[in-house]
Order: sequence, then structure tokens, then C-alpha cells
Amino acid sequence: MGGFFQQLAKTLADRWISLLVLPGAFFLGAVWLSVSLGHSDAWNVALLTRQVEKGAARAADLPSGAQALLVVAVLAAAAGTGFVVQALATVTRRVWLGPWPRPFAPLAAAGTVRRRARWHRLVEERRGLEAASPVTRTREQQDRIDTVAHRITRLAMAEPGRPTWMGDRIHAVESIAYHRYGLDLTYGWSRLWLVLPDPARTELTAAHSAFAAAVATGTWAVPYLLLTVVWWPAVLVAGGIGLTGWVRARAAVADFTTLTEACLDLYGRTLAAALGVGDLTEGAGPLTIGEGERITDLVRKGR
Repeated sequence: MGGFFQQLAKTLADRWISLLVLPGAFFLGAVWLSVSLGHSDAWNVALLTRQVEKGAARAADLPSGAQALLVVAVLAAAAGTGFVVQALATVTRRVWLGPWPRPFAPLAAAGTVRRRARWHRLVEERRGLEAASPVTRTREQQDRIDTVAHRITRLAMAEPGRPTWMGDRIHAVESIAYHRYGLDLTYGWSRLWLVLPDPARTELTAAHSAFAAAVATGTWAVPYLLLTVVWWPAVLVAGGIGLTGWVRARAAVADFTTLTEACLDLYGRTLAAALGVGDLTEGAGPLTIGEGERITDLVRKGR
């Protein structure tokens, strides 16, 4: 057990450094840079060099005890900043996934309506193109159908129900589970998770961890954006960090939802058998809608 706890402590220390201390230390450096240069000398490299030399000389003149305290203070401030940003990550996650808080509900509703209207226009366009018989359909017509189909799935995998793309990816999986299999994932997901094999859990956990890391990255754009008050180039840093986190989050959500849908296809009947509403010996295949509806009735417990 001693070796286990040593490894656990090492893992926690590594995560503490990578998630809190290092990003916080970089931000403190950016704060010092912003205060030292300001708007008027935003790109003054010579002034920055002089400030660095003065700061290094002052630190070198301090007694060894004071230097140690300075390092501890910097690490503590960096970790504290990291904790604050980690707390703000909940807000970022809510903004990217929805549903948005009540004060922003009208804005979220308007965005959802726009996305839904665009999605239905594309669906109608595809239906109009598919009206021609497949026998007489030209290659150009088929290419047009494929292009519109790609635009539909790129916008949303099912009828939009959230104001953001990432939120709609999650919503689409829930919608597909309910309309295709009769399974309400709000209540059924925890049960499905418990019957998944370890490889499936590992892949889902990795995708979720990637999304959490992307949310944390994107949230660091907020404190850097605040620095634009004293140093305008900070907006470039904030934009780069926010865009990086957003792009990574989209990729992670796409992986997570694709894997979740695959788990529904492959292990839905395993869940039915575990709950006694289906039988794996009846044959291979995905969960039937009747089995899914019985699972939903069971796990909802009248709620």
C-alpha cells in the first residue's frame, strides 16, 4: 500500500503542477509584463530587457531565506490563480454546452431557433433533391445530395435543441437514444456505464478528460482578457488561448458523442439483459425500441 500511495501522491503532484502552477506562473509573468510595459510601450523590447535585469538583480541581492519565501509566494500565487480559473471552468462548460442560465435564456432560445430553422431548411433541400428517382439521378445530383447531407450532420446530428454546436452534439445523442431505442439517457446512462466493458469505459474516459482539459485551457483566456486594461497585446494571447481550447473542446465532444452512440449500439442489449427486460440469447443486434421503452420505465421509477 505504501507504494500505491507514493504513486498516487506523484500523480496528484504532477496534475497540480501541470493544471494549476505552470499556467498560473505564466499568467503571473504576463501580469508583471503588462504592468512593466503598459499600453504606450507594449512592444518595447529594450525596456522589457532592462526591467528583467533589474528584477533579477533585486532577487539576487535578497538573503537566501527571503529568496525561498519569494519562490513559495510565487508558487502559492500561481496555484491560487489556477484554482480561481478552475472554478471559472464550470462557467465555460455551461456556455459551451448549455443550457444557459435563466438571465440568458431568451438569447439561448433565439440561438436555438435559428439553428433549428437552418437545419430544417437543409433537410427540406435534401428531400427536394432526393425526389428524383435513383435510377435517373445524375452524378451531379448525387454529389449535391451528399453535400447537403454533410452540411446537415455538420450542423447537428439531430434536430437542434441547444444554442451551441457542442451542446447540440450532446443533445443529439440523447435524442437518438430516445427516438431510435426508446431509452432516456438522463436516467439510463449510469446503468449503461456500469455494464460497459473496460475498453469502452477507457475510451469514454479519455474523451471526457480531453474535453475537461480543453475547457480548462479555454478558461485561461478570461484572466488574460482582463490584462488588456493595462496591456493591449494581451487580447492576442487571450484570443489564441480561447481559440485553442474551443477547437480542442469541439474535437473532444465529437469523439465523446460518437463513442457514446457506439456504446448504445453495441451494449444496449447488454443493459436490457442486466435489467431483465431482454435476453442476449435471442440473437445479436442493437437494442429494440420496445426493450428501450421498458428500460426507461424501469429506471425512471415513475419520475
